[in-house]
Amino acid sequence: MRVLVIGSGGREHALAWKIAQSPQLSKLFIAPGNGGTGAVAENVALDITDHAAVVAFCQAQKIDFVVVGPDAQVVAGLGDDVRAAGFDCFCPSRAAGQLEGSKGFTKALCDEMGIPTAAYGRFDTEAAALAYLYTQGAPIVIKADGLAAGKGVTVAMSVDEAEAAIIDCFAGAFGQAGAEVVIEEFMEGEEVSLFVLCDGTDILPLTTAQDHKRAFDGDTGPNTGGMGAYSPAPVMTPEIYQETLDRVIWPTVRGLAARGTPYQGVLYAGLMLTATGPRLVEYNARFGDPETQVMMLRMESDVLPLLHATATGTLAGHDVVWKDQYALTVIMATKGYPGSYAKGSVIKGLENAGSAHVQVFHAGTRRDGLRLLAEGGRVLNVTALGSSVREAQQRAYAGVDKIDWPEGFCRRDIGWRELARSGL
Repeated sequence: MRVLVIGSGGREHALAWKIAQSPQLSKLFIAPGNGGTGAVAENVALDITDHAAVVAFCQAQKIDFVVVGPDAQVVAGLGDDVRAAGFDCFCPSRAAGQLEGSKGFTKALCDEMGIPTAAYGRFDTEAAALAYLYTQGAPIVIKADGLAAGKGVTVAMSVDEAEAAIIDCFAGAFGQAGAEVVIEEFMEGEEVSLFVLCDGTDILPLTTAQDHKRAFDGDTGPNTGGMGAYSPAPVMTPEIYQETLDRVIWPTVRGLAARGTPYQGVLYAGLMLTATGPRLVEYNARFGDPETQVMMLRMESDVLPLLHATATGTLAGHDVVWKDQYALTVIMATKGYPGSYAKGSVIKGLENAGSAHVQVFHAGTRRDGLRLLAEGGRVLNVTALGSSVREAQQRAYAGVDKIDWPEGFCRRDIGWRELARSGL
């Protein structure tokens, strides 16, 4: 197959890295790619928001299969446009992608299908949202309804903090994404993620992971797009795993199919493990970032036929095999992230960071001749395998410490919950 991967982040580098290993692959392109993806694919300077240009490239290059990475292009309907032009595409439809594009849409589906989730209210005016807040009190969760690059959620521990978050949303802090606000009850428990491939009818459960959203050690600081992750997440026991499939995943798949908008792609369920069982926090309609990095490192199976079967409704009978190891990734970000940060700092020493157990995926990088420059907030994903979370963590940080980038920072405690649980 001639394959085009859409995107430029660490998720897309990890997908391209894994797809590049497939015996079914004849040529791999990535648009637009980044400073690291050129090692596994041909970077293409395409404007991925110009769907006609993407289709024209597919026609010119005789692409057999398109894999869409970013949430914005899922929600913008790139998958629909590529399929309409006659190409197989791994990407949910725009209609099904509302699972991520609108938190209110997902909440309504949960109500309809009896999926356990947080109690909530949905508001399109500041006055109504504030009135609801004052009846509920704190702690409480404020969410911009639409896509906000992982930053539209405030877990408010006080009414004042919640009030400020609501005012920010309606004042345009997240653009159109904040035109509606969802206010949820605060759920006590531990968050974990479950990934499932779905071809519209059948599902293939993948694996679990635990992300670290806060910017600084000890889960402090502002929410980010993710500062690290590990997989699998042992807190997701086989019993909880099965309960999640039965009460969350299957009702979602059946509910969307019954509406005439079957889901074809990867379902990424963010879950809260509460005292009364797993409850849905939110859905993402694409692979996670940075969870993809740890998943691809752990996956023994060829990923390309799995993605293609998902896209073409032929997932039944497929299976997936995982390495009997843990994977852990540490995000190196530019100082200042997730707020304002400088671009263009030079990164050195990457050639020393990788090893038999360590893979460095690029996110916000670009090449300038022989120099590698930081071009984004989250810049590098130092990802390692180990026989335990502790060993994977030690190997990842050993890789981090070989990278010469004074303008970067990372958390030093990725995996801390599992280490604390096991007394390490």
